[in-house]
This record gives sequence, structure tokens and C-alpha cells, in this order.
Amino acid sequence: QVQVVESGGGLVQAGGSLTLSCVASGRTFSRFAMGWFRQAPGKEREFVAAVNWSGGSTRYADSVKGRSTISRDNAKNTVYLQMNSLKPEDTAVYYCAAANGSPVPIPTTARRYDYWGQGTQVTVSS
Repeated sequence: QVQVVESGGGLVQAGGSLTLSCVASGRTFSRFAMGWFRQAPGKEREFVAAVNWSGGSTRYADSVKGRSTISRDNAKNTVYLQMNSLKPEDTAVYYCAAANGSPVPIPTTARRYDYWGQGTQVTVSS
């Protein structure tokens, strides 16, 4: 069983920044594409960003493009999501997920990911 654990959420003022971290284990980390999703109360879970196995390719949702950066450090089995210029609408539970085999193109749908963390709350105050 692959374990996925995300951290780094918290309360931040609008316009601020934060970095989420995610550690995956149970399989060789470099074999996974890694994605970030988020879900706000009463809303569908939505794609945020993803990175392929090597870190050479990334994808972003339009809502965060230009102010977010996803990266990975395979030596540390860790993927990061740095978010800048945060908005109240960024408030959500953020989930880290792993897709076995690092499929191409990088998946943006939740059902394509095989392993999920428990989520970390991000709250952006106005």
C-alpha cells in the first residue's frame, strides 16, 4: 500500500504565499506522476497541478496558473506546491495524489490517480 501524506496547510492572508509538501512511500517515488487537487465546501474536487515522474513536465489549472509552482525532489520522495498571491477562493482542503506509472499526458482527473493523502486545510482570509 502506497502512503501519501501532505502537509503545510494553514491560515494565510489574501495576497500571501505558502508551500504545501507531500511525501509518498510504498513504491518507488520516481515511478509516480504526482498531482494536487482541492475541494471547497459544497464544491466538486478540482484539479490544481501535476508533475510527471521526472519533474520535467507540469500542468496547471487555469485558476492557479502563473501564481503556483509544482516541483518534486525524488531524492526526498517529496512533491511541493508553492502558491503565491493567494485569494479567498483558494480556500479548500488540498489533496496530494499519486498516479502509478506516470501516465502521459499527465492526468488531470481524480479518477486517474491511485493513491491519496488525507488532505491539508488551506484557509485564505480577506
